[in-house]
Amino acid sequence: MTMPAALTDRLGRAVTSICHCWRLTRADGAVSGFTDHDRPLVFDGTMFEPEAGFAASEARSSLGLAVDTVDVEGALSSERIRDSDIAAGLYDNAKVETFLVNWMAPEQFVLLRTASIGKITRSDQRFVAELESATHALDQPRGRYVNRACDAELGDARCGVMLNQAQFSGSGKVTAFSEPDMLSVSGLGSFKSGWFTHGTLTWTTGPRSGRGERIVAHRREASGVTVIIAPNAGAAITAGDAFSVRAGCDKSFSTCKAKFANALNFRGFPHLPGNDAGYSYVTEGGVFDGRPIVP
Repeated sequence: MTMPAALTDRLGRAVTSICHCWRLTRADGAVSGFTDHDRPLVFDGTMFEPEAGFAASEARSSLGLAVDTVDVEGALSSERIRDSDIAAGLYDNAKVETFLVNWMAPEQFVLLRTASIGKITRSDQRFVAELESATHALDQPRGRYVNRACDAELGDARCGVMLNQAQFSGSGKVTAFSEPDMLSVSGLGSFKSGWFTHGTLTWTTGPRSGRGERIVAHRREASGVTVIIAPNAGAAITAGDAFSVRAGCDKSFSTCKAKFANALNFRGFPHLPGNDAGYSYVTEGGVFDGRPIVP
């Protein structure tokens, strides 16, 4: 970080005119600017507004690979920050740049740090966003875990299943709901119960249009078809909202083989002996001929 000479001179005075500004870039490319100053500031091609009432906690920079964090708190008063957008995950992992600025001469600024938004908590029409330093990327899993379950996402390049086939996809509409996440639907009557469990639902109309949901359970009963989605805040679902669905997978080898005929692409280790086999004693009646544990 190189401090401009004019800003260094301003910091050395008995009375300063320094404030903080934050530039937030969401994953969809939308850019917003905020400041803890009491009037708008414009620099580096961005307008930073004061209405959001941002305030920052103490920041720290540590030696080593520890993940440094700083909290940014603000009221949901900015027209560019809506509670529904936060609930929809639009600010998850968003890039946040923190600037130190001379508000009397905004062209005098320095970039202090670049971070990404981690955990967001909300209460009383306010939010607190935890900003994680770039070192948090080093704390992510790399490589593969040796597990019996598949570690691919159904339909991705490693899996290879084509989910656009008729037997793996469908569409329908919400007819009623007894709870916000328990939906009675039409259009899925030809699929057997559980076919879309662990799958995905994407809204095509209604207030959640374009948003995806994880399906917890799919049941076909005499009274009709019920789809239960994972609890998630967002706009209210209404009767008549249309959606498309994709089949689900429980990541087991038996499901991959029987439901998708995709055993050759299974990305797990189904024949891995468990702890019971590893710590068991060899007995006279045991069969140890090298055959796979999972058929």
